[in-house]
Amino acid sequence: MAGVMTSAESMGLLRKERNMAKKKVSAIIKLQCPAQKATPAPPIGPALGPHGVSAPKFVQEFNDKTKNYEPGLILPVIITVYADKSFSFVLKTPPAAVLIKKALGITGGSGTPNKTKVGTLTQDQLAEIAKTKLEDLNANDLEAAKKIIAGTARSMGVEVER
Repeated sequence: MAGVMTSAESMGLLRKERNMAKKKVSAIIKLQCPAQKATPAPPIGPALGPHGVSAPKFVQEFNDKTKNYEPGLILPVIITVYADKSFSFVLKTPPAAVLIKKALGITGGSGTPNKTKVGTLTQDQLAEIAKTKLEDLNANDLEAAKKIIAGTARSMGVEVER
């Protein structure tokens, strides 16, 4: 029965055909860029240049995609560069430290977090930050996410209300 294929063989063949259509990834670049205010200047230009990606084109697409974020809010972005010099990117939620500083209205964390405290995070603020970050955290529920955010806050010298 040389001409008959089992369903498993045909599925394997379909997978191979599907994989052939994908572009070859040449690099993955991780950056943190300000929402709506990205420019081709460092760090974006020098990170994209060696891979042949047009920095102005990325900046324009990034700024368009971040229109609904607060201007200047730092956003992590993962850029996938393909062999044909095209690219795609995925936006992540802002870092927990940035959200904590924004919630408390402080400019930075403590240099000695075990001794000097720079603020107190309420349970409501903690829950709000955890909801924002939940999709990017390694947590199954909101309580686990709150514990992760509370740990970040403590490492910054921020007390967390009980």
